[in-house]
Amino acid sequence: MGDPGVILLVEDNPNDVELTLAALGENQPIPEVFVANHGEEALDYLYRKGAHESRPKANPKVVLLDLKLPKVDGLEVLERIKTDPCMKTIPVVMLTSSREERDLLESYDLGANAYVVKPMSYDGFIEALREVGLFWGSLNQLPSTTDQDR
Repeated sequence: MGDPGVILLVEDNPNDVELTLAALGENQPIPEVFVANHGEEALDYLYRKGAHESRPKANPKVVLLDLKLPKVDGLEVLERIKTDPCMKTIPVVMLTSSREERDLLESYDLGANAYVVKPMSYDGFIEALREVGLFWGSLNQLPSTTDQDR
């Protein structure tokens, strides 16, 4: 399997963060996960601003992005990623409880790579996130271009 790289998890619900980290921790190798609790923090991380200015230049291997976030919502974060030439190849998986068709359509219109509705059961949630992390974090291949590194 490939290098797990860093997974950027953008989630404001502490319970979902805990479950997601537990699920991702079942994968081998165990990926490094950075958690942003709101959209503004995710953008600061991606653009290496404020507290994140000294983070390594490499982009995350994948962004797991909730839709409903404080400060800056998930759709705005998605749009910023997909319209930035240096970030547009970062896979973004919308990870949400929304089953609204308009949220699904808008996410794909803005360039989401996948749209995963959070399963309601504990076992379903763990299994879905384990598989998402394995595919997007380890198996998926990204282009190796200088544009991807900031």
